[in-house]
Amino acid sequence: MTITYNKLRTRVRLDRIVANYRLLSKLGGKVIPVIKADAYGHGLVQVARVLAQAGAETFAVGTVEEGVKLRLSGCTGRIVSLLGPLDPEEYDALFDQNILPYVADFGQLEEAGRRASQWGRPLPVCLKFDTGMARLGFTEADLEALLPRLKALPGVKPVMASSHLASADDLKRAEATTEQGASFARILKALTKAGHAVEGSLANSAAILAHKKLHHQNQRAGIALYGCNPFLGTKLAKAGQGLVPAMEVRAPIVAVHPLKKGRSISYGGTFTAKKNMTVAIVAAGYADGYSRGLSNKAEMVVNGGRARILGRICMQLTAVDVTNLPETKPGDFAWLLGGEGAPITPEELAAWWGTITYEVFCLLGLNRREYV
Repeated sequence: MTITYNKLRTRVRLDRIVANYRLLSKLGGKVIPVIKADAYGHGLVQVARVLAQAGAETFAVGTVEEGVKLRLSGCTGRIVSLLGPLDPEEYDALFDQNILPYVADFGQLEEAGRRASQWGRPLPVCLKFDTGMARLGFTEADLEALLPRLKALPGVKPVMASSHLASADDLKRAEATTEQGASFARILKALTKAGHAVEGSLANSAAILAHKKLHHQNQRAGIALYGCNPFLGTKLAKAGQGLVPAMEVRAPIVAVHPLKKGRSISYGGTFTAKKNMTVAIVAAGYADGYSRGLSNKAEMVVNGGRARILGRICMQLTAVDVTNLPETKPGDFAWLLGGEGAPITPEELAAWWGTITYEVFCLLGLNRREYV
């Protein structure tokens, strides 16, 4: 649901997403853009359209419902649902809208086979395997039971097998990533031996950039597609060089006034001026997905300079220090993410927030978007 009661705007630079896709495609071969959760807040349909024009043939969404929305928007490419059917009514949508689902357990497998009989045609599926994430998926040990069931279910046609890397961006857990890769390779070998010519898909953004041995027929590009380097701050940071953030967020300044020495500002008086200051009041707050936890921590960009948040962030207003930015006036914009001069990076905002860039994008992307 889009937030429609505020003045904050999220700007998405689609050309940057295309540039990131092309960079990743050079490194990883056939790249599947991961556009689940409304393309990480960047816009499901808008992102899919420009990437289709750039040559993307397959798109990974989250729920089946999201896949249906994408198909009805006019998308003619292959659509993969990473969550697969979770509700009974979603199985028919797979056939009706030609969506390739992840199948992660025997219950889903049996229901897919039953629905295929009803529809009178086989259902292509992606078999989801758990090689170390411990969330969803068949395990390597399940192959002994899985392969005979697949043989007994002619209406279920595996065309892809996938697994999810738990820590490909963590250099300290390289051994665990290698073990996951080895397990997945054995799974693919067993499926091939049983007569299933499946495409393998294991690599995520980090693996596309730095784990080439884990590349199979398809790689899934998520956070890097939107401009974040999963190796930023590590010795592998150069692997993500050239990725550019596509999201910027701004809100108008509604007031500028002095804050005298000794005066406090905002709820609870958590900030008291130690000198005479000038503050700007920005029309943005936690109702807009801008966390109250950023109070007295984060900065915004105003007129090309950094402005520190003063006091607690309110529901729809935030105070920032513009003492050293004397040209600031009501009607100017404050950039919560991005901006000119000294832009706020997604990683920087996430660090102040105490979270990851994924959450920053998903929450700020709930606001009304403008596309460039």
